Formats: sequence, C-alpha cells, structure tokens
Amino acid sequence: MSTPLIASPARTQAIINRYGLSAKKSLGQNFLTDPNVLQHIVSAAELSEQDNVIEIGPGIGALTEFLAKNSHQVLAFEIDQNLIPVLDETLSQYDNVKILNQDFLQVNLPQVLAAGLDMSRPLKLVANLPYYITTPILMAVLQSDISFSGITVMMQREVADRLVAVPGTKAYGSLSIAVQYRSTPQVAFPVPRTVFTPQPNVDSAIVTMTKAPVFETKPFDEGAFFKFVKGCFLHRRKSFWNNLLSMFGKEPDVKDRLTNVLEKNRISPAIRAEKLTIDQFIELTNSLHSEGLL
Repeated sequence: MSTPLIASPARTQAIINRYGLSAKKSLGQNFLTDPNVLQHIVSAAELSEQDNVIEIGPGIGALTEFLAKNSHQVLAFEIDQNLIPVLDETLSQYDNVKILNQDFLQVNLPQVLAAGLDMSRPLKLVANLPYYITTPILMAVLQSDISFSGITVMMQREVADRLVAVPGTKAYGSLSIAVQYRSTPQVAFPVPRTVFTPQPNVDSAIVTMTKAPVFETKPFDEGAFFKFVKGCFLHRRKSFWNNLLSMFGKEPDVKDRLTNVLEKNRISPAIRAEKLTIDQFIELTNSLHSEGLL
C-alpha cells in the first residue's frame, strides 16, 4: 500500500499530531492540504526532469514532494529549525531533495547554489511564499545575478493583483513597476483560503514570472530609477506635480527645471503617478538626470 501524499488532509493532520506542530503566524505558516492545487502549481511551473528547483519555506514538505517527483533536484530553504526533523522524515524516500535550515534572505545565493546544484541545468523557483516576506523575497530573487528559467510562486491574492496591475488601475504602484521592469508576471490561477490548515484570512494566487520585456530605453541608473518611482507613489492622492515638489523642493529654479522635464516628456502636472507607464518613468528619470535633479 502506497504512502498517502503529504498534502492529503489525513496525513497532514497525522504529521501535525505526531510532532505537536502549530503553524507559526510570525513565519506565515499555513499547511496546504489539497493535492490538486499542488499539481496545478507544478503544471504552471512547466517542470521537467531536466530542471533544478529552489523552494522557499517547504513547511512539512507538501509542495516539495510534488517538486521532487517532477524535477531533477530540489534545494529547499526552511528557516524554522523545528521543521527540519519533520522534513527529514516526510521526504526520506526522495534522494533528490536537500533541505537547508537557513534564512533565504541572508544566504549568498550564488555560492549556496554552486555548492548544492548542477548549475548547467535550468533553474526554477517554485514556492508557497510566506506572506509576511513575499515582497522582500521576490525583490531578492529578481535582483540576484542568478538566471532563473521560470518563477512560480504562491502569494496573497492582493499582492498578486498588484504585481500584474496595469497603469490607470488602483492596484498599480511601485511594486508593479519593480516586478514588471524585471519580469513578465501573470496570475496563473486563484487559490481559495479553504485549502489551508489553519485557514488564513485571505485568498491566494499562483503567479508565474518569465523574462522581462524590452523597454524603449534604459534608466541611467537603476537605483535612482526605483527610488524615484517609489517617491512618486508615496502620496497617491496627490498630483504628480505635488509629488515632484515633495521630492525635489519648491525653489523657483527647481520648479523651472521640473517644468522643463514635464514639457519635454509631454506629461501634465495634474496627472497622477498611477497613469504613467514604465517607459514614461524611465524617460522621466533620464530627463531629471539631464536637468541635474537626479
């Protein structure tokens, strides 16, 4: 008789009982108990036996088990030391899984991956991200020097909507731009809160991220670009002009140079930041640099 899947409700509960586990809110822990959802995640990630996979926050191994069955090797980062013996037991039959009891945000990723994986193979990130650090993890991954052939992650539905938001919508903001500058995100499918134990207060979604689009120009400095974009969304209800004055000051000379920038880029001072495209933000960044403001 085959062993039930880790994600089956009965086995999940048995593991919780055996180890006296309780989901830690501080670490954003919720146990997914629907194998169908996990199979959909694997399908969305388009995994093959040629792929190596990074997972962040494996929990008791529910998703890890599906990754192990559908890829060449899995390297999982689990910050909770109490879950390491659990994972050693639940994943004992899979010799292609390695668990690291480390904080993903603190590791030297290129060094760790070079030591743990065959880097000649395609590398994908597939994870049910802890909600409380979803954005820092995404930014760390997208800003790293590691070339991922695919990213497939679960997160709060609200955050997913912000990642894929388009100009002119309420959800569009600095996070939308930061992610869409570096990747092409898509919501693969929604995940209801009812498939988790304990049940969280929010619904989730699976987001896939592929290669970044090509923009008309590049910012003169990416750090300055992202800092400028963030500043533009600090006061969403203010006009773009008022946000610029908050960032650069109200001196007459500064106002003249800001006016020149807006006229050059054919942007109305009364517009709001959420109406501007990434290309427009890039052009504005470069124009502000030309005017000596950035």
